[in-house]
This record gives sequence, C-alpha cells and structure tokens, in this order.
Amino acid sequence: MTLTGQLCRRYGSLPVTVACGVLLPLSVVLPPLTDSVLVLGLVLLVFGAAYGGISVAMNSAAVDLVSTLRRPVMPSFHAAFSLGGMLGAGLGGLVAGHLSPTPHLLGVTVLGLAVTAAAAPTLLRRGAADLLREHTPARPHVPSGAGGSRRMDRRTRGLVLVFGLIALCTAYGEGAVADWGPLHLEQDLHAHPGVAAAAYACFAFAMTIGRLSGTTLLERLGRTRTVVGGGATACAGMLLGALAPSTGLAFVGFAVTGLGLANIFPVAVERAGALAGPGGVAAASTLGYGGMLVGPPLIGFMADRYSLPAALTSVAVLAGVAACVGFATRQTERTERTDRSEYMERTGRMERTEHTAHPERKRSTETV
Repeated sequence: MTLTGQLCRRYGSLPVTVACGVLLPLSVVLPPLTDSVLVLGLVLLVFGAAYGGISVAMNSAAVDLVSTLRRPVMPSFHAAFSLGGMLGAGLGGLVAGHLSPTPHLLGVTVLGLAVTAAAAPTLLRRGAADLLREHTPARPHVPSGAGGSRRMDRRTRGLVLVFGLIALCTAYGEGAVADWGPLHLEQDLHAHPGVAAAAYACFAFAMTIGRLSGTTLLERLGRTRTVVGGGATACAGMLLGALAPSTGLAFVGFAVTGLGLANIFPVAVERAGALAGPGGVAAASTLGYGGMLVGPPLIGFMADRYSLPAALTSVAVLAGVAACVGFATRQTERTERTDRSEYMERTGRMERTEHTAHPERKRSTETV
C-alpha cells in the first residue's frame, strides 16, 4: 500500500488503478495451480500486493473525484465494495459444490479482466486525470517537494495517523464480525450452523445500506457528527450482539453494528487523502487493513483467556474510541471547510476575470 501511494504520486491514480485492475484478477487464478505451501505463500503475497494496490489507487482517485464533484460521495464507492463482497460470497457458495477451484477462479479472472477492459478507456482517456486535478482544491497543509511530490509536514502526518487510527478501529470490527460472529452464534447461542453463517451476511447487508445512504447523511450531519454517531451506534450494537441471550437479538446487534461502522472507514480515508493525497490514503489504508489483520487473532487470544462474548466486546470499545477520536478532530473539518470556501471564492474570481477578458473562451466552454 505504501509503494502504491508513491506510484500514484508519480504516475497518477487512474493509470495505477488500471494496472492493479489487470494484476489482481490474474493473481486470483494462481492459488489452485500451486503444488507446495511455499509457492502458495508467494502467490498469496502477489495477490495481497495487488489487492492492497488497487485499494489505495481507487481510493486516491475517489478522493479527487469527491473534490471535483464537491459532494461527499465516498461512502457510495465503499457500498459497491460491500455489495461485491456479498455477491462474491453468495455466488461462490452456490458454485462451490459444482466446480473445482481452478475453473471457478478462472471464471473470476475472466470477469475481472472484462471489467477492467470496460473501465480502462474511460479512466485512461486523455484529459481525465487533468480534469480531476483541475477541480481539486490545493492541499494547503501539504507542501510540494522536489519533482512535484508531496511531503507531509509533522502536523499533517499526525492527522493522517489519527484518521488511520479511526480506520483501524473500524476494520478491527469488520474482521471480528466476519471471523468470530458466526462461531459466537453457533457456540454460545447454540444456533444452527446455517443460521450462524448468515450473521456476517446480515452485518454486510446493513453496512451496504448504511453506505448507500452515507452521502445524504454526510451532507446533512457533516463528517464529525457522522463519525461520532456511527461509532456510538456501533458500540451499542456490538454490545447487544456480543451479550444478547438469543440469536434474534444477536442478529439485530450485528445489523446495528454494520450500520454504525458503515461510513467511518470511508470518511477516515477520504479525510486522510484530502490532507495528504495518495500518501495519506496509503497510510490510512495500511493502518485500517492492519486492524482487520490483527483483530481476529487478538479476539481469539482473548476468547481463550476469558470468553468469546467478552472478547467481542472489544469491538464495542474500539468503536467508542473511533467516536472519541472523531470528536477530538472536529476542528480539522472546520479548517478544511474554510480552505475549501477560500478556494471556491478564489476560483470564482479567476473564472469571472477570465470570462470578462476572453468572452470567446466562455462561449467555447459552454459549447463543450
């Protein structure tokens, strides 16, 4: 992820997205072709690099698009991610009993390459990257270094790490519910395995709904209130999901947790990217996915020492931490709003001056 941030600064986020969009599906088909644990490990490293790369590249492009549209649409992109995860898991389950891994993953590879081929002409179209840069406000907290690269000063680096911490708290919860939620229902609440397996689907569905409504929520409440309210909601939902005495109440708790966590990760990544560009996206994403990586093992250790319900309450604790950190950084939203207003006012003055001096350019622009 860190390397991808550097590549995005040098070559642009759109070309890197396309390159990772080719590498990722090609790496998907490799695992069933391996013949040893060592080779499988190397293949999974390639897959992980492609997955992390496309995550940073797409989010970097999305940050610029949010600035261009001047609307907080970042949750919509992450809603597509959640929806894709649900569809992939569902379709994979349907074909698992009829196809071996090789043709199954080969089909996924073909589909992934087809999607990349369909999207690449638009992403690589001449002027697409310039259009994003043209409408993206300058980042006043990130001074330019040699060669046009952006170097984070100490304050900006600290803020990016804070937003990365918020992303970590959110991803910790996602990983925990995915890996331990069904086991909790089956082991502690004695649910049928088929019912327990639906726990994550319930969580993911609620998260998708929350992200689809995220843009409206952000426009009405703002980023700080959305993060604080989401963290508090996830905290309450996970306490219910972990400590509920029945399967039905646990499902309600997981759904409420999904709604609460839905928009925190997108907001954290978008704010890091707005502050520091692709480098900020890379840093926040690395911390965020680090939470998804270390969360399930930590819960396993805590479950072994105490109990699984008690271990799952750590998700509620970190959701509360995310809410507190989001409230503590509320001043940065006001600063960004002021910077954006000054930029809009300055841009408006420049456009009015340009149109007054060159009216024929205005007519040409309107024609286009």
